Amino acid sequence: MSLFTAQAAPTAEPSSPQFRDGKFRNPVPMHKQSAAEIARLMWTFVFNKPAGTIPTQAIPVRALSRSALLAAPDKSLFRLGHSTMLIKLGGEFYLTDPVFSKRASPVQWAGPARFHEAPITIAELPDIKAVILSHDHYDHLDHATVLALAAKTQYFLAPLGVGQRLRDWGIDGAKVREFDWWQEAVIDGTRFAATPAQHFSGRGLGDGNSTLWASWVIMHDGLRLFFSGDTGYFAGFKEIGAKYGPFDVALMETGAYDKQWADIHMQPEETLQAFLDLQGKWLVPMHNGTFDLGLHRWQEPFERISVLASKHEVAMATPEMGERLDLTQPQPGTPWWRDLK
Repeated sequence: MSLFTAQAAPTAEPSSPQFRDGKFRNPVPMHKQSAAEIARLMWTFVFNKPAGTIPTQAIPVRALSRSALLAAPDKSLFRLGHSTMLIKLGGEFYLTDPVFSKRASPVQWAGPARFHEAPITIAELPDIKAVILSHDHYDHLDHATVLALAAKTQYFLAPLGVGQRLRDWGIDGAKVREFDWWQEAVIDGTRFAATPAQHFSGRGLGDGNSTLWASWVIMHDGLRLFFSGDTGYFAGFKEIGAKYGPFDVALMETGAYDKQWADIHMQPEETLQAFLDLQGKWLVPMHNGTFDLGLHRWQEPFERISVLASKHEVAMATPEMGERLDLTQPQPGTPWWRDLK
């Protein structure tokens, strides 16, 4: 049985407190880059990227199969890449921000390419109870992946406006539920809450902030998970922690950061502080190790957050792609990135 409190259909003008003057907005105004700043940034990305942003050696990937996933213990998590997590709860599978395409891009002949293959193909995946989406950027919402998942997915849980994108792509509207911040749904005993994030949205030149962005809280049988999506550091982490924490495991954005866009992606020091604000017990860094979306070495997010976690005595797990993480008794794993170039 499923119980939804989120919108089953879109509204022409969202009544959301986050929607003002025709756009979704963060509670605190963000820095708006000038045309000159954008031009300099684009030039840097195209012509002046630092060395080491892409690995020259193969990323370790543990291949998965449908039979192995079906046989896996409950309360398991498998990292499939970037921010794509496969979570098994109550015998059902849930998938966050699925991107299986070669490139996180509007086209597959250009744009950031994967460092590694996904540990499992979409065809081999078991049925998915729900896909959980944080926002509509290409490295989190992939058109080809969504269409390929449609037949085996019962529900798509999305922030306001993102659900309409899915319907426009041909996804059955009966499968789509849209959420404002703080709205909840219960699916077969698993409770989901869309929570605030500090970010932005858009997939083209003319649709900026026409859809909402969110983080997610997932609760099942005493287990509490947090999925950050993409976000800068903001006061909302303390509010989420006070309302839903403490969290057994927090899946936290740690990668593609830079001081030039500090209010939309967290520096590792901010990731750690956000984790503490959330009252987390185990930190799992994500948004790294799959795509070249920043100006730092590809290993840097792992190294910086590892040093910080050790210094502050924070328990942290860094599973390899495809490696099972026991959500009831997480293990640190190995620094698999450290000896790679």
